Amino acid sequence: MAQLSEGMHRDLSEALKECTKDVHEQAENTEFMKSFQRGQVSLREFKLYLASLYYIYCALEEESERNKDNPVYAPVHFPAELYRTAALEQDLQYFYGPSWREDIRCHEATQNYVNRLHHVGQYEPELLVAHAYTRYLGDLSGGQILKKIAQKSLHLPSTGEGLAFFNFPGVTNISKFKQLYRARMNSIPMDSATEERILQEARKSFLLNIEVFEELQRLVSQKQPMENSYFAQPKPELRTRGNKMHSPAPVTDRAQMTHSNILPGAPLLRWTLALFFLAATIAVGMYAM
Repeated sequence: MAQLSEGMHRDLSEALKECTKDVHEQAENTEFMKSFQRGQVSLREFKLYLASLYYIYCALEEESERNKDNPVYAPVHFPAELYRTAALEQDLQYFYGPSWREDIRCHEATQNYVNRLHHVGQYEPELLVAHAYTRYLGDLSGGQILKKIAQKSLHLPSTGEGLAFFNFPGVTNISKFKQLYRARMNSIPMDSATEERILQEARKSFLLNIEVFEELQRLVSQKQPMENSYFAQPKPELRTRGNKMHSPAPVTDRAQMTHSNILPGAPLLRWTLALFFLAATIAVGMYAM
């Protein structure tokens, strides 16, 4: 990692890492991310996660293009190496099919994140550095672990379908690229007031991510009881085991009462019905002859 000369501002990359340490840990300890890291991620959760990322990266990369020549942002603009929108489109196509654009939704917390990115890109472009740092370096680091977890938990193809988001074909050596990225970030000219605003924006970026994770967890939790109640009651079926026939479920007392009331209880009436059925059987037999 490049070292700055004496008299220049402190390393922005180190300051960002230190300033965001607590909110970084908070993001990793959300219920959604803890479940993900334990390998307890469902296909529905993963699809919701990718959809949120799609909206976030569309906004981030739209604003990156807007500010690619801005001297404050240009040093950390690496479109060929880092842009994620096309990869996310590929993954969403894989999971949702051709109609994925109509099937995904931008929920409230994700929309708040998107709105902040657009505001920063249009009115405070120097703060875009904080969002790029938070997202891209995070994806290059922890994202590689999430990739392996998702592939194993969801039984995704070993050929990589559904995991394009986590692949960075333009980065041949992740460790060296991160060193380059941090050195470029440290080279951005800024005063101490601007640096402090970037540090605070990086914290806000993590908090926005936390809100997205919490929202995803709520969406999953809202759906879960309905799914559990449905799958907990399989359709009744008849099963044979050897020569024995097993009924799908025992008849309830109310059902027994209903069935017993179909035939009257009076002995005389039962004998009358029996003689009637016997006569009808004989008549049918004689007709058949």
